[in-house]
Amino acid sequence: MQTGECRRTLKGHSGSVESVAITADGKLAVSASEDATLRVWNLKTGKCCRTLKGHRVAVSAVAITGDGKMVVSASEDDTLKIWNLETGECRRTLKGHSDSILSVAITADGKLAVSASLDSTLKVWNLEKGECPRVLKEHGFWVQSVAITADGKRAVSASFDSTLKVWNLEKGECRHTLEGHCDWVISVAITPDGKLAVSASKDKTLKVWNLETGKCRSTLKGHSDSVTSVAITGDGKLAISESRDNTIKVWDLEIGKCCRTLEGHSDSVTSVAITGDGKWAISASNDKTLKIWNLETGKCRRTLIGLSGGDTSVAVTGDGKLAVSASLGDYTLKIWNSETGKCHRILKGDSNSFTSVAITSDGKLVVSASNDKSLTVWNLVSGEEMASFIGESEMNSCAVSADGRTIVAGDVSGRVHFLRLEGLEARKDGSEK
Repeated sequence: MQTGECRRTLKGHSGSVESVAITADGKLAVSASEDATLRVWNLKTGKCCRTLKGHRVAVSAVAITGDGKMVVSASEDDTLKIWNLETGECRRTLKGHSDSILSVAITADGKLAVSASLDSTLKVWNLEKGECPRVLKEHGFWVQSVAITADGKRAVSASFDSTLKVWNLEKGECRHTLEGHCDWVISVAITPDGKLAVSASKDKTLKVWNLETGKCRSTLKGHSDSVTSVAITGDGKLAISESRDNTIKVWDLEIGKCCRTLEGHSDSVTSVAITGDGKWAISASNDKTLKIWNLETGKCRRTLIGLSGGDTSVAVTGDGKLAVSASLGDYTLKIWNSETGKCHRILKGDSNSFTSVAITSDGKLVVSASNDKSLTVWNLVSGEEMASFIGESEMNSCAVSADGRTIVAGDVSGRVHFLRLEGLEARKDGSEK
């Protein structure tokens, strides 16, 4: 394909595509659907290798082992299934949960999976034997979130019972119950070294926990409404929290204090992106602005005004020099120079809103998805529309593979589309067609 057009539209799902995962080598993708099936796709040929049938109702989550040999699916039928990707065979059905399974995580070595369910339990599964060696069932309400340490030895679960639990995955023991929040725990993140966890709660606070001792190292107070999410920078030194109080807060995890509050938005913050070096954050808000923040000083470097509709998404290039915002109300993408704070290009859609935006890892192309049924590839240097594809239904998500050659997009009718970008390399620098 030399023009960037969609090589094939992969049809087959009869319900919404809930999740999609790509193997580490980029050769296969697995889609999970509301139609109770999974489909395995060959990304080179665009063909559906096989359909994995067995779940009775919607498949809610899918994960692939690091070696690309097995996929684990989680379903609202209260089961997980282990599939052989080469043969399409369902090796085992993992039964034990008594309510819908919300999520599944696989350890880095591919030996264990941890599932979280509305039945208020987590289960640890041996993927080789297909056995559940242990059930982690000490929570008293829904398990909302689970995170696994980088070494795969421990998991931390967050629950609507207002607690977190630290689990030894090898023994299945709850090492610590982290008590202190007085309302739902909504989100949890673990530092890269696995020593600390940071939890976000509806009680308007975050808590920093020592995972070795189980003690609360500090309570981070300052938000005036629910804290809905938390993320940790790659060096493990800072936590960034997002709240319904329209603010972002930067926390120093070493001293347990708020370094700074990023104030200025007059409505809910809908999205935050952090540059690769961890120095800058760009926030998008329903107040129709973006703000560029210096995380070291806490100052708003610039307010980017010029949006006539609330932003649904913002993405930043790896070097932090450009940001792309997707606007809900004015049908545009805007490319911003983070150095000057100026919008140096507006990429206009037709008559419908953009739903998703992604930037290739080299920072040269942006892909937009729209509810006018289109996917468009843009050149960030020139603003040129390089390729577009019109599907049969609204596009609600898009992602770009790490090598920048494949776009995977899902539409509302359940189709999965794969676009190959080999023919566009020569034009990434803005040269003529």
